[in-house]
Amino acid sequence: MLARLLISSCLVASAALCSFSAAAAEVDNEIALQMYTLRNVGPAEKQFAMAHEAGFKHVEIVGTHDLSAKQLSALLEENHLTVTSSHVQLAALENDYAQTVAFNKSVGNRTIIVPWIEPEDRPDSTQGWIDYAQRLDAMGARLRHDGIQLGYHNHNFEMKKYAGITALEIILNHTSRDNLKLEMDAAWVSRGGQDPVRFLRAYPGRIYAIHAKDNASIGIRDDEMNFAPLGEGLLDWSAILPAAKASGVKWFIIEHDKPKDAWSIITTSLRNLRIALQTLPH
Repeated sequence: MLARLLISSCLVASAALCSFSAAAAEVDNEIALQMYTLRNVGPAEKQFAMAHEAGFKHVEIVGTHDLSAKQLSALLEENHLTVTSSHVQLAALENDYAQTVAFNKSVGNRTIIVPWIEPEDRPDSTQGWIDYAQRLDAMGARLRHDGIQLGYHNHNFEMKKYAGITALEIILNHTSRDNLKLEMDAAWVSRGGQDPVRFLRAYPGRIYAIHAKDNASIGIRDDEMNFAPLGEGLLDWSAILPAAKASGVKWFIIEHDKPKDAWSIITTSLRNLRIALQTLPH
């Protein structure tokens, strides 16, 4: 009888462990690291090795990392990493389309994100943002024809309103949901005075990924642009993460714009994000 109880207890414990491991593996396939976070830790070899050592399986790259497609593919394979997406300026896409597409396909990437608009190039009117949206839509259609999805990454300046509508909403409202997805940076949305949850609820199916980082109060982490690891700042992730899942977000991409200790930032963020995602109701 005792032997049966012991065997039964072991089987229950084993099943629970398997269930936990499966849940952890599932969560890890929703998490990536934006490699911009590690740009100052050393050469590309050290950066990608650090991503692997920290426990990441997926990364978002930035351009070419000054490597050939063959060199980058080798680094990714060596560190057991796959590419979720790449940050590429719209002008680079427009001016060097064929080479950019070929490079991204060679490293296994099928999503390109426009990450930034230089201050001198930013629209400052409703029509200006509509015109910019039309550029994005045209590029998105062209890329989609070649098997690549286009996305857009926001900062705080797209939270400015024109006739009561934010620039980011103008972009989304004047592009096709097939031609353009959003990579929403929740921290920058909040810094622009808007609520990330509102965007998630307003645009289901449009938000491909969330840049998962946190804001710190003024006076805290001033030398790190007042950004904090996810879960250790001001954002309400208990509201953002469920809204993201309900909206259809595929990736949660950890990023920090100016980390003093990149290893601490990425490992803390990864730990907190894993726990938060695993505790979400399924």
